[in-house]
Amino acid sequence: MPQFRFEKLDVWQKAIDLAESVYRISANFPQREIYGLTSQIRRAIVSVSSNIAEGNGRSTNKEYVRFIEIAYASLMEVVSQLTIAQKLNFITHDQLDELKNQANDIARMLSGLRSYLQDKKST
Repeated sequence: MPQFRFEKLDVWQKAIDLAESVYRISANFPQREIYGLTSQIRRAIVSVSSNIAEGNGRSTNKEYVRFIEIAYASLMEVVSQLTIAQKLNFITHDQLDELKNQANDIARMLSGLRSYLQDKKST
């Protein structure tokens, strides 16, 4: 049961689900990548849900929007890194497509949330 406002957000829940997927898939990356691509992609994917949560706790919509923008940028970073992982044959085309579909849903939701917050009067 959600205790915090951000936990009720579909976009936050989807970001958590994508993080879980990325962690599971990146567990199969070569050991030599533990301090490289594996670490980088995991930091970026965790940043998505973290920034949604942190922005939700801010006192103004302007601040919240900034954190949504950071979450969006981190999501784009993850998509880029997943593409590299596929090019290096760490993941399959099908895995990349599925993860990109999840990322696309989150990107649309973040854009919608950003627009909504910008249209609202800042409190």
